[in-house]
Amino acid sequence: MVADIGDDASSRTDRRRRWPGRVFDTGVDPDPRFSLANERTFLAWIRTSLALFAAGIALEALALPIAPGLRRAAAVVLIALGAAAPVQAWIGWLRTEAALRLGRSLPPPALAMPLGLGLVAAAGLILIGLVR
Repeated sequence: MVADIGDDASSRTDRRRRWPGRVFDTGVDPDPRFSLANERTFLAWIRTSLALFAAGIALEALALPIAPGLRRAAAVVLIALGAAAPVQAWIGWLRTEAALRLGRSLPPPALAMPLGLGLVAAAGLILIGLVR
């Protein structure tokens, strides 16, 4: 970790401008490589969200040989997961940045289990719809 070197007026002003204050007002600035890795993880969740939305829309838009009710249910599940992924991105970024600033262990992904179970449910619906 990089210690907060400057504690002059400009440093305090910079700190107040950073959002969200509840994260940046605590602890010390971590090594920038760790903060940038945290941002890349945030963006990976955003990409995952877009992929889930695209999969849900494509599932309904394409004429795939899946039972219509099950296909629609799987599409709804995928789109709901696509809506939940940015929540995971934001919560994960907040918790990880706070942990980095305070020198604590990194937290596990908050919504990984519900997202994983949702994907399993969507895959199950698609598989059942294919064999019907």
